Amino acid sequence: MELHSIECLSTIDSGAEEDHEIPNLHHGNFRNHYVHHPVTHHSPQFSTSKPPNSIASNVNPATSILVPTAIAPATSVHELLECPVCTNSMYPPIHQCHNGHTLCSTCKARVHNRCPTCRQELGDIRCLALEKVAESLELPCKYYSLGCPEIFPYYSKLKHESLCNFRPYNCPYAGSECSIAGDIPFLVSHLRDDHKVDMHSGCTFNHRYVKSNPREVENATWMLTVFHCFGQYFCLHFEAFQLGIAPVYMAFLRFMGDEAEARSYSYSLEVGGNGRKLTWEGTPRSIRDSHRKVRDSHDGLIIQRNMALFFSGGDRKELKLRVTGRIWKEQQNNPDGGVCIPNLCS
Repeated sequence: MELHSIECLSTIDSGAEEDHEIPNLHHGNFRNHYVHHPVTHHSPQFSTSKPPNSIASNVNPATSILVPTAIAPATSVHELLECPVCTNSMYPPIHQCHNGHTLCSTCKARVHNRCPTCRQELGDIRCLALEKVAESLELPCKYYSLGCPEIFPYYSKLKHESLCNFRPYNCPYAGSECSIAGDIPFLVSHLRDDHKVDMHSGCTFNHRYVKSNPREVENATWMLTVFHCFGQYFCLHFEAFQLGIAPVYMAFLRFMGDEAEARSYSYSLEVGGNGRKLTWEGTPRSIRDSHRKVRDSHDGLIIQRNMALFFSGGDRKELKLRVTGRIWKEQQNNPDGGVCIPNLCS
């Protein structure tokens, strides 16, 4: 189902109402329409003037024999732990072939038990010495260039990086399976320029959704609007999808930041007509949670089709829903012992 049949009329804090034409969007229609600029993250670089795996040496003046004096710098150790297949750092179990070539356990299955260096059969030989070296290292988080100051033992590093607050965010745009990732300013520009998302300033919203044939719904049609308030960005989602045998309409808010910070805000949504109304109040979910995860948890304002048609009035042949709402910052304890009044808008 094409989204050009949905009309969005937005009212910003000033009270002025704007008309917005929703572009004809389909699932995944941006895959081939913009240049992919993923944010890449490199492992910490350690400078060295010696070639990899080299050993510093001196000449003994008495014998003119080359004598090793020191092991190679830290760079050689990290390069030694680099898997030749995926180039990621190797974590125990580390496998090796009969000739001593190593690779990580993930890539062992990918190369069909053949050494990628000498093509000999790998077998089940573990490189215990290299595993002990790996266990003894402490390494910075791979997101150190994005601001993470943490240093971890080798075993703890992976677990931390999967939860690191400095790791990039995935694009919050629903339905396009967009693979772009980056920090919040980058994603805001990406949503505006590549996905042509409507951007608004203010902490209140007033949207009207119009659809000509409410009895047909493809799982799922959706739209997204970004709001900027309190110095933060919020994604307002509205979509129709099939729940069981009947379509439902759902609106929910996501915070462009981490979950801990999202809990500092609350929002309300309201839809109604014919003297009736439904109200939802909750905490916005972080965009760390995928759009599908939030939608499938039903964490938002859900309107059954029959109720939506009742709110629309008329002959029930056209969907006309007006969704209003606001965002506010939660109360915070005053250091002097009082309680701060919630902020309604920045």
